[in-house]
Amino acid sequence: MIPFFLLLSLTSFAQQKITVSGSVLSENNVPIPDVSISVVSQATGTTTQANGSFTLQVNKGATLLISVIGYEEQRIIADKDGLMLVIKLTATTSSLNEVVVVGYGTTRKATLTGSVSAVKGSVLQKSPLANVTNSLSGRLPGLVAVTRTGEPGNDGSVLRIRGANTLGDNSPLIVVDGIANRSIDRLDPADIENITVLKDASAAIYGAQAANGVILVTTKRGTTGKPQVQVNLHSGLTAPTVLPKMADAANYAQMINEIKEYAGEPLRYTAEEIQKYKDGSEPWLYPNTDWFKATVKPLSAQRYANISIRGGSDAIKYLLSAGGNYQDGMYYNSATNYHQYNFRTNIDAKISKDIRLSFDLQGNQENRNFSGITGEGALNPFWAMNRAYPYLPAKWPNGLPGPDVEYGANSTVIVTDATGYDRNIAYIMQSNVKLDINIPWVKGLSVTANVSVDKNIQTRKLFQKPWYLYTWDRTTYDANKVPVLVAGKRGFAEPRLRQSFTNTQRSTLNALINYETNIKDNNIKILLGTEKQTGDLMNFQAFRRYFASTAIDQLDAGGNLLKDNSGYASTNARLNYFGRLNYNYLGKYLAEFVFRYDGSYIFPANKRFGFFPGVSLGYRISQENFWKNNLSFINEFKIRGSWGKTGNDRIDPYQYLSTYSYSGTYIFNQNTQVNQVAAGVTPNPGVTWEIANQSNIGFDGQMLNNKLSFSFDYFYNLRSNILWWRNASVPSSTGLTLPQENLGRVSNQGFEFQVGYNNKIGDFTYALSVNGAYSKNKILFWDETPGIPGYQQSTGHPMNSQLYYQAIGIFKDQGAVDKYPHWAGARAGDIIFKDVNNDGKIDGLDQVRDYKTDIPTFTGGFSMDLGYKNLYISALIQGASGAERSYRTFSGEAGNFLQDDVTGRWTKDNINAIKPRTWNRSKEYWMTDGAPNNTYWVRKSDYARLKNVEVGYNLPKKLIKRVGISALRVYISGANLITVTPMVDWDPESPNNDDKSIWVNSQVYPLMKVYNAGVSITF
Repeated sequence: MIPFFLLLSLTSFAQQKITVSGSVLSENNVPIPDVSISVVSQATGTTTQANGSFTLQVNKGATLLISVIGYEEQRIIADKDGLMLVIKLTATTSSLNEVVVVGYGTTRKATLTGSVSAVKGSVLQKSPLANVTNSLSGRLPGLVAVTRTGEPGNDGSVLRIRGANTLGDNSPLIVVDGIANRSIDRLDPADIENITVLKDASAAIYGAQAANGVILVTTKRGTTGKPQVQVNLHSGLTAPTVLPKMADAANYAQMINEIKEYAGEPLRYTAEEIQKYKDGSEPWLYPNTDWFKATVKPLSAQRYANISIRGGSDAIKYLLSAGGNYQDGMYYNSATNYHQYNFRTNIDAKISKDIRLSFDLQGNQENRNFSGITGEGALNPFWAMNRAYPYLPAKWPNGLPGPDVEYGANSTVIVTDATGYDRNIAYIMQSNVKLDINIPWVKGLSVTANVSVDKNIQTRKLFQKPWYLYTWDRTTYDANKVPVLVAGKRGFAEPRLRQSFTNTQRSTLNALINYETNIKDNNIKILLGTEKQTGDLMNFQAFRRYFASTAIDQLDAGGNLLKDNSGYASTNARLNYFGRLNYNYLGKYLAEFVFRYDGSYIFPANKRFGFFPGVSLGYRISQENFWKNNLSFINEFKIRGSWGKTGNDRIDPYQYLSTYSYSGTYIFNQNTQVNQVAAGVTPNPGVTWEIANQSNIGFDGQMLNNKLSFSFDYFYNLRSNILWWRNASVPSSTGLTLPQENLGRVSNQGFEFQVGYNNKIGDFTYALSVNGAYSKNKILFWDETPGIPGYQQSTGHPMNSQLYYQAIGIFKDQGAVDKYPHWAGARAGDIIFKDVNNDGKIDGLDQVRDYKTDIPTFTGGFSMDLGYKNLYISALIQGASGAERSYRTFSGEAGNFLQDDVTGRWTKDNINAIKPRTWNRSKEYWMTDGAPNNTYWVRKSDYARLKNVEVGYNLPKKLIKRVGISALRVYISGANLITVTPMVDWDPESPNNDDKSIWVNSQVYPLMKVYNAGVSITF
């Protein structure tokens, strides 16, 4: 590091430049970050830090251009060394000169013709949420970000651009610093310059991976000037946004009595016993346990730290950043937590006047820790907490762990390391070397070459061991009248260990030719490029059991009986050619054409390549004289439209080949064991990518002296060639196992809007913005079974819709049952199913397709930024509507009830109830173990959420400069603090189903609210 800074100093001295420094403030003295400070007619420049400060080395007499979105530009002449400037900018919302990142390049917002949304990294830094994707909700119109879980290390949001467009994989393409298929989840927010979303034909330059849209992430780079050190620290406490409220022991006992009464059996509990559960007078015999309260802490810790050094000269610019964060699990004695350590080095060197070299290196170490119970099936802790009997103690009065319902699932134990541990460590290294060469003898011509190698090494060590729970027969006491508890082994019969190692590598090579020229008033930009991406993966794992002791948790300490090992490997490759042509006349008439000729290893050799074009047009009508003369209060108005053809190749590879798999073993000659091989599915030699035809029209505008900005888009996407099974025209009764074919078609259409306004009144500034997006998809064809009633068909309606019986009320008495068609065995207190087809009976033909899913059709956000002198407030309210989720519980003699199902239920004394009577697991026709069969268990999941709020204060410079600090900001912030929703026991973003669930869909780690405080210091 010392030689590096020595080289920097010598270079600066040799150039004999003067140093200019200072700060950029708003009119009410609030520092403005990310302001561009550039030298007119030169490539020299820098940007201001979070405190508004900057330092720049320039030639004496150079003209500085100070510009940032939302403020008027200023020009200042640098005429002496050591010049200290305090620059105050006048607010404006004009953003025409803002540079927007697009595929393989940038463009000015004024001449942008595609549908693109963007957000600055400084905005995302206001959120205390650890995962970057969680901070995108409500920020970018058209981007749907649904956070399903808040589990540390596994809390990435589901991202959808313009909703769902296919029956297959809807995930967008992520591109970080120009390299495709990187992850955005674990990026350090302090390293992000901006995030851009390509939503229409502008994504066609990414070809067969772009049908679901593209998210471009650009990280920060070095600036010209003396080194600036910034330290960001914050620490917070987290708590679940909501937890289910379960019935207490007294209510549960009453519910069991009702079950027995309905079955004609003797009651299980007396009134005296129920009272003892209620009053807690005998905790040994009549405990009353809230399992969620016993397992989940009120508050858990999280921490974040980042330090960055940014600076440089004309010769070398650099950004060095290092950080880390920690998230504790929400359980008492939690084995669940997440640690991350990351660094980034972005260096740009000017080799000569026409040659620049950039070197980027980024690394992460991600440690995910869990208990030895992997959270699947009956040992999922949320399943255990939902199901656990409230009359069982989580812990006995003497502190020993209490009993379980079955499988050892005492939630207070299985979340700890008493069951062993599951340690997942990922080592991620990403690199990129870029060479830019200007061709001096052809003005405007340059070539760029990139070489990137990404490495991901993942190790997992799952050590599982038995645990012990204590039971009491309710009669045996010792000599001191203390109940005698008996320890019982639960879980595995003996310790066991599974270790795995996965090594993934991806290499990207690309070469670009850029040409830009101006012929009179005709501006032309041309990009041509080629890119090759290759990758490989290798996995190895081993397993042993019968460890003599848990003291040695290494493979060689395990027994030889039933030991096992396995592994697998894969390779992938892509080759493509792409380009873009931009044309504008007088900055008024705009056109863009993009293309990609894309080849993928996934498809057969004769169908491996495809051509994906896109075209967009724009018209800045506000530049016409008639507009300026008659509608001058509308400062800017642009109409634009686009069409593009993109592809989606997110499918299983090699479907064109006959596949075989190992299926057990066979013994030859009584002692020779060989693996058996079995044929897989029938190959499809014609398999190809999905095709998306995307159309978009929209407009952008600014008015009232650029204080008010607005935009609107309407889109129509038609997806064809979707892989699906021909399951109707060739029924399963034929005995044929057919491959998926490119036969599905889906349309998706909707609109997006964004409106912003900012102004100042004396020392008070404010900026308000609202955005929203609506999308609705429709299946056009997927070989649906013919002849079914129209109200049960999915064709012509949204994807992933479900069939339900229509719950229209509760039978108040036997007379009501007798008067209306009903399920066999129905009785008073049961749910009434609607006789949809009016045939006088209830059967499968009375199921109706529900056309809502768990993905919202409308999403939006309202942001507010207020400033008064050194004080500021920033807030984001985010919401969604048009989605729903179902729920079901494992209730009755098998498990507890939700309190919401207890309160107001039908009883003989409450026959006009709108909730059904007590039920016993799946013994009623209206309650099932699997997915619910009727609409009573389906709830709207619309919500509005205070997604983020930050209140901060910038300390006056005169107070802090004495100790060598150029800026110091303190703040408090929060995330997910308030949620308004009709849902009662679950967060509205939680999923209908969890991959690890059985029966109960509430068993997913909840979203977390965050209370946070932090400080940002710049030296």
